[in-house]
Amino acid sequence: MSARYKGKSKRGSYRNVKSNHNCARNFAQQENELSKSNATDSDDSNDSDSSGGDNNIESLGQPPDFAVAMWDLNHCDPKKCSGRKLARLGLISNLRLGQKFPGLVLSPVGQLCVSPQDRDIVTASGVAVIDCSWAKLDETPFSRMRSPHPRLLPFLVAANPINYGKPCKLSCVEAIAATLYICGFTEEARWFMGKFSWGHAFLELNEKLLNSYAACKSSDEILKVQNEYIEAEQKERDKPRDLKEFYPTSSSESDEEQS
Repeated sequence: MSARYKGKSKRGSYRNVKSNHNCARNFAQQENELSKSNATDSDDSNDSDSSGGDNNIESLGQPPDFAVAMWDLNHCDPKKCSGRKLARLGLISNLRLGQKFPGLVLSPVGQLCVSPQDRDIVTASGVAVIDCSWAKLDETPFSRMRSPHPRLLPFLVAANPINYGKPCKLSCVEAIAATLYICGFTEEARWFMGKFSWGHAFLELNEKLLNSYAACKSSDEILKVQNEYIEAEQKERDKPRDLKEFYPTSSSESDEEQS
């Protein structure tokens, strides 16, 4: 009922006009309170969907003992950006353009893939990501985001809601978790992905690859495992499929004749 309702009607319908005014005001107050309650419930539901529920945050993995940071170029929608969410939760620090990061940085300018050899670098100096749009890579000033240890990630499949199922188009939190997992920080990787309701899907979807990468000793071995996996998947996709098992073996008419 609208708050503009003033209890007006045909003469004789209500004997007590003042009572009708009070009734209308009470209904308006109840409607306003109900709207606020629904909005609060909706906000709580959205936050639960994006984070997986605050009650479960500490139940998965363990927090890192090293620095985790990012350069945020403001390319992404703040409501959908996993890096922004981590920043709001106080789980990642922001870096300025031109500021140098001493640890491992995931960047397209890297020449080597992340590998278990990078574990000591991450332990000592941390890991950082560049939060930019995949559609704006050409205009991203990577030269102003410097590190002595730029790295690339090997082939992995995204599980975030925006790029689900797309190869290599990982979100910030997926990139961080993949790096930690490959470097042997599996519990820390689970801890970061546990902040998102869809986080478990990334680890499950890439479990075989992540374990294979984590078992390598060098960046060269990582590339070998990656290329062998892609080649095997391509062969499987191109292999002719035998669909005979999906064809009907007899018609209904022949079945009726036999019976």
